Amino acid sequence: MSGGNPGAVLEARLQTLSPSAVRLEDESRLHRGHPGAKNGAHFRLEITSPKFAGVPPLGRHRMIYGAVGDLAEIGVHALSVRALAPGENSRQSAGTERKKHL
Repeated sequence: MSGGNPGAVLEARLQTLSPSAVRLEDESRLHRGHPGAKNGAHFRLEITSPKFAGVPPLGRHRMIYGAVGDLAEIGVHALSVRALAPGENSRQSAGTERKKHL
């Protein structure tokens, strides 16, 4: 696991997706006592990017995980993602949220 701020590293790596909005919340405090909590941080991400237009949810998630790289390497244990194209909102995109645990 690298030193530094995993949230800042995530945000920097996500810039390759040209996001118009990024909301990244560290939810690690909610997972205290969880066995995986000692292996890294837990984050919730909502990201909007024009690159997601016309791309199905699974493809959007693949793009995100491709951009951020090895999560364990930067100190992230779990990342919950909601990926939107411009003009979509969270209510319209039910079913686009997935969580990846390492």
